[in-house]
Amino acid sequence: MTAEPLERSLDHDDRLAHPGLPPEDLPLDLRTARESDLPELRRLDEEVFQDFAYPGFLLRQLFDMYEEHFLVLDDGTGRLRGYVLAATRTIGADSWILGLCVTPDRRRHGLGRELMREVLSRLRRDGIKEVRLTVEPANLAAIFLYRSLGFRPEEPDGGLRPDYFGPGVHRQVMRLDLPGGP
Repeated sequence: MTAEPLERSLDHDDRLAHPGLPPEDLPLDLRTARESDLPELRRLDEEVFQDFAYPGFLLRQLFDMYEEHFLVLDDGTGRLRGYVLAATRTIGADSWILGLCVTPDRRRHGLGRELMREVLSRLRRDGIKEVRLTVEPANLAAIFLYRSLGFRPEEPDGGLRPDYFGPGVHRQVMRLDLPGGP
C-alpha cells in the first residue's frame, strides 16, 4: 500500500492507468471479488500477510457474508494484485476494514489508496456512518495512508490496544466518520 499522492487516472472502463509502470503491468481492474477468485485471494493473503493470513475457510465465509464490499485488483492474467474487505453490521451504521493489501511489486503506486477510496465510497452509498480498522503500530506507511484518508486514532490512549490479537500482537484502532449518505 502507499501513502504517496495518487498518480493515476481512472479511464472510462474503470481500469487503473499508471503512467510510470511498464506496459506488462497494465491495466488493473478494480472490481468486486468473485467466487472464482477465492483460491487466488488465499494465495494473495498468504503472500502479503504470511503468518497472519486468513485461513481459507474464513476467507470463504467472509466472501459469502461481505461480497459487495470485497474488492480486488485484477491484473487480467489470473493474478490478483490487491484487495480490500469491509464488514458491516446488519444492525447499525458501522463497518470495519478487515483487510487491505497490495502485492509488494505493486506498492507505492496509489493502489491501496484507490482500494480504500472505492470501498469508502460504497460504504457511504450504503448508509454507513462510521468505519474502523486496526493497524500494526509500527506500520507507519499504512498509518499515514489511513490518516490521509481522514482516519484518526480512536481514544482512549491514541487507539493503542496492547495484545489486541494475543500476547505481543498490538494494534492501533483508527476511526473515520463518513459524512453524507445515499
